[in-house]
Amino acid sequence: MVVDCALRVALAPHEPGQLSLLVTDDVTVRQLNREYRGLDEVTDVLSFSTSHPGHWEGQVEAPEENYLKPGAPEGSGELPFVLPPDELPMLGDVVISYTQAQRQAQARKESLSKEVALLIIHGVLHLVGYDHVEPDETAVMQAKEQAALSLVFSGQLSAVSPIPPGSGGAES
Repeated sequence: MVVDCALRVALAPHEPGQLSLLVTDDVTVRQLNREYRGLDEVTDVLSFSTSHPGHWEGQVEAPEENYLKPGAPEGSGELPFVLPPDELPMLGDVVISYTQAQRQAQARKESLSKEVALLIIHGVLHLVGYDHVEPDETAVMQAKEQAALSLVFSGQLSAVSPIPPGSGGAES
């Protein structure tokens, strides 16, 4: 339900897409953060988009082999991201540290379910290109997060037209 709400807010109407979601521990998130962002630290959520590169923050240059390039031409040295023709387009992967979510929920005096929902939504928005580097980007992204959280927690999901099967809902 949270992923569906995030996709409803993040994508254009009837735009298809699927993603994977991993809820894991600090050790795994720290390892992925170090390998793919150059930061040897725990974070709350990581997004690995198939079409929007993230920010490398490490002290050394990002290793080129860490990135898949969708539709890369054969022989270009880039790895293509290939799906069967009847599959929904893969938006990417969202990885959440459950332990970090627990700490943040406690610090914010929020429920753990709301914190995890926010992290899922935040990660999905990154998958489709939203960011928060500049103040105007932050405002847009936070508005999208609040819209999706409202759908999740207001019980108004049924008031939003359902995503027909095979046309953009979350795949597991």
